[in-house]
Amino acid sequence: MPDTARAVAGWVAAGCVLLGAVAVTVAVGAGPGGPWRGYVSEAGVDDSAFAPTYRMGVFALAAALLALAAALPVTLRLAAGLLLAGAAGTVVSGAVTCSAGCPLPPFEAATPADLVHAGASIVAAGVTVLAMLVVGFLRPATPVLRRVARVAGVMALPVAGAVALGLLTVGRGDLVAGLERVLLVVCAGWGLCTGLLLARHRPAVPAPDDRAVPRAREHVERDEQVTASTTSG
Repeated sequence: MPDTARAVAGWVAAGCVLLGAVAVTVAVGAGPGGPWRGYVSEAGVDDSAFAPTYRMGVFALAAALLALAAALPVTLRLAAGLLLAGAAGTVVSGAVTCSAGCPLPPFEAATPADLVHAGASIVAAGVTVLAMLVVGFLRPATPVLRRVARVAGVMALPVAGAVALGLLTVGRGDLVAGLERVLLVVCAGWGLCTGLLLARHRPAVPAPDDRAVPRAREHVERDEQVTASTTSG
């Protein structure tokens, strides 16, 4: 993809993160559990007055992940693939809503839709955290992209682990609700910063062959000058 197209994709990603974050925040604040209690997904249940706003925000975040995948350089294909998987999980999470309270085992009886929604949400968050770690530690990226991804990944990984442990040990409650919100804020912050960094259009670096041609000409001209001076002497 040309550098200009990648820059546009970066702007789209940043804009979708902002739109999605605002929509989800408004919906959660007006949802059944209020801004701090219950799962974030409870804002999308059918009884919630802001359920359409919540779903719009979730789909905007899915678009942000798609745009980020498109904006990443070719050397970060693995991270782009993870972001595509995250986008797919986010779409499923927004399309399949949970029932009231978003019950989950092992402490509550869940419906098939609850399990599908929760599974898609967990996959989306998990692969997004993995994408941060890939950009930050495992694949070549610009120093600024690496630093942002490392900070976000180091923050998100233990929080994601704590959320998973909390779901299995204490279930629904203020602890898991708070950790879930922290994780989502870190993911959104990383997406916004990365999108803005990728949107900064930089001139393309000349290909190695393009740089080699002028150097080869210099060597030929120098050899010709040496030959001419030797012959005249």
